[in-house]
Amino acid sequence: MVELNGIRLRNRTVTSASLLGYGARPANRFFPYGLSPVGQFVPLERLGAVTTRTLTLEPREGHFTTRTDWRMREWPQLVRRYRGTLRRVDEGWLNAFGWCNIGIEAYFRDYFPRTDHLNRIVSLGGFSGDEFRQLVEVVNERAPAGSIAAVELNVSCHNVNFDFDEIVEDVLAQVVPLSRHPVILKLSPDADYVAHAKLAERHGVAALTAINTVKGLRLDPETGAPLLANRYGGISGRAVKPIALRVVAELRDAGIELPIIATGGIRTFDDCREFFWAGADAVSLGSELFLSSFAGYLASPLAARRVVSLARRVEQYEQTLAHAGPPRLRAVPAA
Repeated sequence: MVELNGIRLRNRTVTSASLLGYGARPANRFFPYGLSPVGQFVPLERLGAVTTRTLTLEPREGHFTTRTDWRMREWPQLVRRYRGTLRRVDEGWLNAFGWCNIGIEAYFRDYFPRTDHLNRIVSLGGFSGDEFRQLVEVVNERAPAGSIAAVELNVSCHNVNFDFDEIVEDVLAQVVPLSRHPVILKLSPDADYVAHAKLAERHGVAALTAINTVKGLRLDPETGAPLLANRYGGISGRAVKPIALRVVAELRDAGIELPIIATGGIRTFDDCREFFWAGADAVSLGSELFLSSFAGYLASPLAARRVVSLARRVEQYEQTLAHAGPPRLRAVPAA
């Protein structure tokens, strides 16, 4: 068990929001809504924590769909929807799901009771301090103390077309004193992340996630039309790893002492070690490990074994460093 400023993790590898949906298949449905095919073969309880899809007060279609009753003859329509919200581009992934989710009440009704074997981080999304406050009130009521690792505030998503800079401080001021669980702030590489990290420290946030996706655009080379229905999307995967490393290092260079959960293009143990050297305290595994082409998902069991092996190597690395000295994981004392 690892404790980062009050956040209890089973180890230092967690998962990024959305890739594993709500941590389980929909009840009585074969269609694994929101759950990466790779994730279905991973014993998720072996990871430090699993972060949910970003949850809003009401169900939200975003730019995709929350429907789970697709019949086989309708799959071509579903594939077209996917192509409008998720594309493989330039050594990364471009997505614009736009906070597509079933809503926080449905999550606690349908998924929370079925995932109590997991260590969960609940991701929350809203468009005002009041919305985030209401979300945290629901989490306080429905998640007993110790039943989740933390709540993560997603005030940095490009795919909902909203300027979060205007609400960050109000969100922190309302949510952090209210939450019965540790609070994580998710930072955007396209905003003033150092300023936001300093606000987080001032308001008593427990940790930071660095980074959310990088805002990007790709056009069809034949027509000039945007690849995604939202035009712009968020880039993740190998393409953003150098950016994510830079953000983590710059946060430490700026004197930020909060624990950092780093994410961005992590595929191998060496990637994890780079982030630890840059100043991260944990790593979040995302699209590079859990997304693939439709054909590539046939190898999901093998990909799942790589995820488990990576988590095991990070655990072994930490145990080794406890005796070997530097280079070492950055140790941030609990508040």
